[in-house]
Order: sequence, then C-alpha cells, then structure tokens
Amino acid sequence: MADRPSAVICMTREAAEAVLPEQLRDRLSETVDLAPDIEPEALTGLSGADGGACAAARSGSPGGAAATALADAEILITGWGCPPLTEEVLDAAPRLRAVIHAAGSVKGHITPAVWQHGITVSSAADANAGPVAEFTYAAIVLAAKQALQGAAQYADGWPHFAEREGTDGRTVGIVGASRTGRRVIARLTASDADYRVLLADPYVTEQQAAALGTELAPLDDLCHRSSILSLHAPELPETRHLLDARRLALLPDGATVVNTARGALIDTDALTRECAAGRLNAYLDVTWPEPLAADHRLLSLRNALITPHVAGAQGNEVRRLGAYAVAETERFVRGEPLEGLVTAADLDRIA
Repeated sequence: MADRPSAVICMTREAAEAVLPEQLRDRLSETVDLAPDIEPEALTGLSGADGGACAAARSGSPGGAAATALADAEILITGWGCPPLTEEVLDAAPRLRAVIHAAGSVKGHITPAVWQHGITVSSAADANAGPVAEFTYAAIVLAAKQALQGAAQYADGWPHFAEREGTDGRTVGIVGASRTGRRVIARLTASDADYRVLLADPYVTEQQAAALGTELAPLDDLCHRSSILSLHAPELPETRHLLDARRLALLPDGATVVNTARGALIDTDALTRECAAGRLNAYLDVTWPEPLAADHRLLSLRNALITPHVAGAQGNEVRRLGAYAVAETERFVRGEPLEGLVTAADLDRIA
C-alpha cells in the first residue's frame, strides 16, 4: 500500500505479546508501517525534567529511541502500561493523528492535551465488554438459583426439589446502561427465564429504557425491589460508595449484589457486615481495596464469592482486544468512522 502511515505500539512487553501476537501484527503491517515497539519506561522518560524530548533524542538513550519513533508516528497503539500522554510526549509526536487503545479504559493515559492537539482517540472497551457481560450473566443465573446457599448447605443434606430456587420471576436491578450493562440486559431479556429487569441510569430516558426491555427506576427504588443487583457504572467521584450502608439496607433479605464494574462503587465494610449477618449475598469480581487483605472477612464467608478481577478478557481472550484495535486502525486509515471512538466529553462518564 502506497503512503502507508507510520504506527508504533506502546504497552508492556507481556501485554504486547498477548494482545498483538504475530498474526495480528502481520495484518497490521498490511495497513501501516509498523515501527519497533516503545517500552512504557522510555515514553515516561520523555516527560522527565532532563531537557525534554529533544535532549532525549540526542542522547541515544531508550528515551531517544522512543522520541525517534514518535517523531514519525501518525498512529499510536496503546495498551496496558502505557503512561500518560503528556504535553511533552505529544511534542515528540508532531505527526500523531490517532491513539488506538488495545484495552478498555483510556483514563490512565489520555490527557486533555491529546484532544487539544486534535488527536483522535479510540478504545477496545467494546471487545472487553463481551467477556464481562458473559461472566456477569453467569453470576446472575447462579444468584437466581441461590447456588452459594446451596453449596454451603450441601453437607447438611440434599434439599427437596420443591425447596430449590429457580430463575423465573426474579427481579434484577441493573445499575448503569454501560457497554456491559446493555449486554447483560440483552442476555436477561432474551433468556427463557422470566426475569423482570429494572434499570437505574441518570442518562437514560424512560423511552430508551423501554426500548432496552427494562423499566427505569430511581436507584433507591431499584434497591428496594431487586432480588439481584448488578453494578455497571463507572468509577467517578459521585459514584464512590454508590451502594453505601443505607442503600444496601434497602435491598430485600436474601438479595445478592453482583459487581464486575469497579470495587469502589460499594462500601466494602458495609457489605461485609450485611453478608456476615447472612442477610445479603455477593458475587464480586472487583473489590475496594483490590486485592483484599488475605485475612479479610469477605474471603471466608460462604455466601460471598470473590474472584480476582477475571471477568474481563483473560488469557487468549485478550487477542480480541488486539483484533479490535487492528480493525479500528484499518478503519482510521480508510477514513471510516471509528466504532470505539472516545471524545473529551465521554471521559467524565466512562469507566
């Protein structure tokens, strides 16, 4: 391809090997001229107080190699470990037109300076939302069947069939119509189980909620009515401890909290007290703090299942993120709309 744009990858070496294996790199090289990868540490060096990018470039240091690669780069493909793209870093990349993130959240490295430079930003969050939604739906089904309670009682005797719980008639409260939240809603409404789905989201109208197959409800009302509550809101100052002691107390006895979003959305101490008392159950893939201390009470409770942040893309699943980023790069080069476009206005609302 004539006049192919130059691109460079910046993420940890481990992430690059998993997210962008040889097959995806070969496909990427059909669209762009791919420069050698930049180590995150070298990019960080460009923001140092040692004279900036120009001095680094003259030094022949790793920072100099990064500056040389950035000087020609029109596309920067980022991933886990990429440091903030500061004004100093962007000064070293005068031709940069797009940052394509081969992971989920861009909050760790996209700064206001990126948009001030007119640079387009894309994220592969859509590709990560699929595995999270699958994990969440599975947790909701387990919660509906009271699997944790059944497992805890197993040794005490096999329950009579009529005493077992099923999924039908369960009310599931979804907090946040995010990428993942909408996928979970779709799974619930398409299920043969007779779930009633409530939605709390300040950015969704009643008409939009109805189109999703849900009933819009204020968060307090949703808590009061839900036998299962699943969190899908971003971590923002206003969402910290969104489920505090007061809202947790609104949940019915025997209700289950599912969190695959961000740990800080829940007051961990308050939830621990509710679970320890046996009033609530929990499926938590994220916690605050993360990880919990090895002797944390939640880890020993049989009505709480704590998993180590595995809902998102894991192992060979992370290739989905790389494939998404490669396809997004192809769309950018062809001048087509980006499916994972992130704007400056989005940053305050997304995870």
